[in-house]
Amino acid sequence: MKNILLLLTLCFLIGCKSKKNAVAKTESTAKIERIADAKIDEAQRDKTTALGKQILMTCNTSKFKPLTENEATPEVRKNMTIERLTKTCLKFKLKYGDFRDLKFVEAYQNKPNKTIVYRYKALYEKKIANKELRITVNEENQISAVNSKDWKDDFLKAEAKPDNKVKPDSKTKSEAKK
Repeated sequence: MKNILLLLTLCFLIGCKSKKNAVAKTESTAKIERIADAKIDEAQRDKTTALGKQILMTCNTSKFKPLTENEATPEVRKNMTIERLTKTCLKFKLKYGDFRDLKFVEAYQNKPNKTIVYRYKALYEKKIANKELRITVNEENQISAVNSKDWKDDFLKAEAKPDNKVKPDSKTKSEAKK
């Protein structure tokens, strides 16, 4: 009888732990919400669009203007070098062709981090390219992260998956992929 009671208690505790994790995942995605198009800061969006195009155009021209202190955080500036960009651009150019344009899709606000994530579709010469460029802007209106990844229509579902979490150094490596 004691063994059955102990087993039931153990199952109950394990069940409670799994529910907490499920609740934590939904709470984290609830803190990220889409910004209505009318409420997007046009100046900030234009700035991120221009910087995104500048970064991706490096793949076509091999000329990169380093980001300034006002444009990006020290970590992003340190990791976004012409060497890293060139290395990644070679891979992208072979697979997708030349970079053509950047199309703004949507913006999300991450309330806990007080950041805004701008999502762009990166258009390349080859039609097989279905890439996304994400530019994250912090409270000081500086770029705090630049990511390039495969396009997913649903931003929140893509964010909820644990395998999409990227270390800061990995983010900057993927920055170069743009």
